[in-house]
Amino acid sequence: MNKAAFHSGFISIIGRPNVGKSTLLNRMLQEKIAIVSDKPQTTRNRILGVKHLPHAQIVFLDTPGIHKPKYKLNQRMVKTALNTLEEVDLVFFMVEGTDAQPTARHGPSVGSGDQFVLEQLKGLETPVFLVLNKMDLIKKEKTIPLVEDFTRRFKFAEVVPISALTGDNVDRLIEVATGYLPVGEPVFPADVVTDQPVRFIAAETIREKILHHTREEIPYSVAVIIEEFKEETDRPVMIRAMILVERDSQKGILIGKKGEMLKTVGTEARIELEALLGTKVFLELWVKVQKNWRQDENVLKELGY
Repeated sequence: MNKAAFHSGFISIIGRPNVGKSTLLNRMLQEKIAIVSDKPQTTRNRILGVKHLPHAQIVFLDTPGIHKPKYKLNQRMVKTALNTLEEVDLVFFMVEGTDAQPTARHGPSVGSGDQFVLEQLKGLETPVFLVLNKMDLIKKEKTIPLVEDFTRRFKFAEVVPISALTGDNVDRLIEVATGYLPVGEPVFPADVVTDQPVRFIAAETIREKILHHTREEIPYSVAVIIEEFKEETDRPVMIRAMILVERDSQKGILIGKKGEMLKTVGTEARIELEALLGTKVFLELWVKVQKNWRQDENVLKELGY
């Protein structure tokens, strides 16, 4: 890499659901702009994050997990992820080393979910890095046959093992990636970290807290719509948000006994938003049943899908 030149470009982070893409984005930016959860399909939109370096500006696109879609919502999520491949200079294909499928003859091998993503990459002219996440949890002797199996199936520009959670080797990943970006001027001003509007971040923050406190079908059936976002001098920011669910039983679970679940979600979201905005926040939440909203074109359009 020519260190005298300034590099500027776009990198898409793709992979199956729940492999740590958002955790990696937050780690690389050293700021939280993408919500994180142990639930698959947490990220539903394309999240843009900007990394500023003395010799480069890297624009990362965190994408929804690529999977075989069942609902219109999921179809749009996958389309969003695949569309970014046409926009970028480099692709990070992120996989979990811990999810390798053991075989008697060859040791760990590529699972069907990762193979499905690889099929979407065929014919792509953009360079692709294989980024093996959670390498702090897998022994080196298992890594070698797994990498060999991946590289038999696809020609990767680089293979970089990392741990998005601990940060191991993430700086190395950024350094190597920078050399693949074109020489050019910055795309964004130096103070820009994301292009997401505050209303979107507020909705995602509320949804993250719901994901942390609910199980079973609730995380996949929840959406958050910001009905009102009002900022006035010397007053708390007023945020009124509607939480959509698909069934009455889900509404009951989300509200909780004597409203305790909704109160917990609201308190945690308010505290995080106050830290983000640097001011007091008044947050009002209510829950509405909208049957089959994941198949409703109008609702999906309102949510930005």
